[in-house]
Amino acid sequence: MIYELSSPLSKTLITHLRDEKSDAVRFRHLISELTKQLVYEASKGFPVVSKKIQTWKGENSFPAINEKSIVVATVLRAGMPMLESAVELLPGASAGFLAMKRDETTHKSVLYYDRLPDCKGKIVLLVDPMVATGGSMHDALELIKSREPFKIITLNIIGSPEGLDVVQSAYPDVDMYIAQIDEGLNEDKFIVPGLGDAGDRSYNTLK
Repeated sequence: MIYELSSPLSKTLITHLRDEKSDAVRFRHLISELTKQLVYEASKGFPVVSKKIQTWKGENSFPAINEKSIVVATVLRAGMPMLESAVELLPGASAGFLAMKRDETTHKSVLYYDRLPDCKGKIVLLVDPMVATGGSMHDALELIKSREPFKIITLNIIGSPEGLDVVQSAYPDVDMYIAQIDEGLNEDKFIVPGLGDAGDRSYNTLK
């Protein structure tokens, strides 16, 4: 299933993301805030356990997400602001890292770094700001699936209908939470209207 944010606040933040005047610090902050909204929505289905804590009136138990059962994985480097935001909310979760590069000729992704923790039986949140052709997301999901997680959920900022169709056709059991579904892809396979390159804009590496 695909779940798209619809609040006026999320739309406003996305408009600020699109604005060329948003510098790298502002861009990362906006990505972080949108990620928190996505985590809030995705976490509605998380199992809750009873957690014993020390309160001002003594020891007591209260409901809480079992954070140790969650892995937050990202596709470097554009996904780093999303990962940092998610683990701020879920500090007990493990973090995982994948690095993929898009071949500008074939438009296919190539994996060159894999640092995932144990995913077996866990909920994996795969965070990546952009779903363009869906190639990188498809390949990342294929790899994570092989690690036998309990469930995989993707958190994305912007996506194209074409890319989302690729992912959902291959992995219909994966829930996708996205801030905005844009119009589509141009001839160069970039999202329109999109944000530009999220990694470059986050880290001031625009050419």
